[in-house]
Amino acid sequence: MRWILRFALVLLIVIAGLWAANTSMFSDGGETQLLAHRGVHQTFPSDGVGNDTCTAALIHEPTHAFLENTIASMNAAFEAGASVVELDVHLTPDGHFAVFHDWTLDCRTDGTGVTHEADMATLRELDIGYGYTADGGETFPFRGRGVGLMPTLVQVFDLFPNRQFLINFKSQRVEEGLALANLMDGSLVARAATFGVYGGTFPTQVALSNVEGLRGFTRSALLDCGKPLLALGWSGYVPEPCRNTLLALPINIAPFVWGFPHRLTERLAEHGTSLILIGPYEGGGFSSGIDDAETLAQVPDGFDGYVWTNRIEEIGPMMAERR
Repeated sequence: MRWILRFALVLLIVIAGLWAANTSMFSDGGETQLLAHRGVHQTFPSDGVGNDTCTAALIHEPTHAFLENTIASMNAAFEAGASVVELDVHLTPDGHFAVFHDWTLDCRTDGTGVTHEADMATLRELDIGYGYTADGGETFPFRGRGVGLMPTLVQVFDLFPNRQFLINFKSQRVEEGLALANLMDGSLVARAATFGVYGGTFPTQVALSNVEGLRGFTRSALLDCGKPLLALGWSGYVPEPCRNTLLALPINIAPFVWGFPHRLTERLAEHGTSLILIGPYEGGGFSSGIDDAETLAQVPDGFDGYVWTNRIEEIGPMMAERR
């Protein structure tokens, strides 16, 4: 009987120690930052969407006039409260980074072919609002309104010198990573404006290895960090793959990570890493964003990290009311 009591006492002490080491009860946290995916953009239902789906032909009934990856949409996102705007890039044959989402031009624009095979002069002439429809093709509300609106990454940096951007490589081309590294090496504005990189594994890895202090992630890198963090996080240890990087966690998985929210963000920050909360993981593919009041309510008060959203125009004002 005595050994049972001793075991129970030891177990209680261990549990109390783990709780004390990982609780956020005694931390006030910080200020939550918002990361606007594609700026203010036209949204679409995610069910059944694959890599080859033309999402411009699936948009919800428009409630605003902004198109993704345009200067106007980025400006609107910052005005709505975004600290960081995510954008997509393609390296053109004439050495520019075109800011545009799709691998091909056929879905959204009045052009055809692979995006990165067209020179920037050609891309600037396209109508990037051409293919948007919310009623199966009966009407095209943005047709004719997107001519000349595809910017370059340098143009974005020049127009928003005091803002930050998360750059998404849309290909697996190593030369894209090298080109971005060269751009950042030659421009203090570009370096300051680049919050991080992600997307294609090869260009992301090349950019990270060539630019000191640059942060970013790939799918495999998130797993390399997440698995040991779940296993060893109880000790306060931050695994090497979780250092000096960006860690994206689904909102329905984050509560199971040791120290979430405040102790976790504090530990990560000590090792140069920022935590990004994304939408719920529901199996397969990338997660959605934190895009409605119900999901936003799951973000802890004082969460000292970034919230990824596809609806910054709605989430921004909601977050402002919480502060």
